[in-house]
Amino acid sequence: MNGKPDDNPIRILTVDDHLLLREGIAAVLEDQPDMTLAGEAVDGRSAIESFRRLRPDVTLMDLKMPDMSGIQAMAAIRAEFPAARIIVLTTYVGDAQAVAALKAGACGYLLKNMLRKEMLDTIRAVHAGRRRIPPEIASDIAQHAADDALTAREIEILRCVAEGNSNKLIAAALAISEGTVKAHMKSILPKLEASDRTHAVMIALRRGILDV
Repeated sequence: MNGKPDDNPIRILTVDDHLLLREGIAAVLEDQPDMTLAGEAVDGRSAIESFRRLRPDVTLMDLKMPDMSGIQAMAAIRAEFPAARIIVLTTYVGDAQAVAALKAGACGYLLKNMLRKEMLDTIRAVHAGRRRIPPEIASDIAQHAADDALTAREIEILRCVAEGNSNKLIAAALAISEGTVKAHMKSILPKLEASDRTHAVMIALRRGILDV
């Protein structure tokens, strides 16, 4: 349902490196009497510059972009403008990615396959000061809330495993002993409830702990 006409429509900044997505969003917003497209940015750095210049009411921010990620851009914008209202646009359903985005200051989380059905209501809700997170994402966050988080070193080692490296190669690359690599893997498996290293990588990718 379209919003009511407004003398002060919601001004929206879209940040995504894919032209077709930006054009699609612009086409949807064009039909909304209570919204207007304030501007577009193609990466994290231009998002920060555009936000400073335009001061949009709501920003739609892709997570994965070249040079600077959406999470980095969000953190930078929120550090300078604490009241900024940012909605994440992403294809990733992983709880770890969502938690990172929320910690960086996201007010809403929108999967790209939900744009047509959920985008307008999410924009209006966030503009009104509410948070919007898809039920399946919220459920995953709750499911893993009590889990022991992987340390930065464990994620680094798991990323090396995902790239196909043996323990020996990982040890050499990180300047640690092979025994230390094995000890970290022994800690990683129960934290992810994984049966082996390949299974651990699959779980980490699905949850957004790894992005390779």
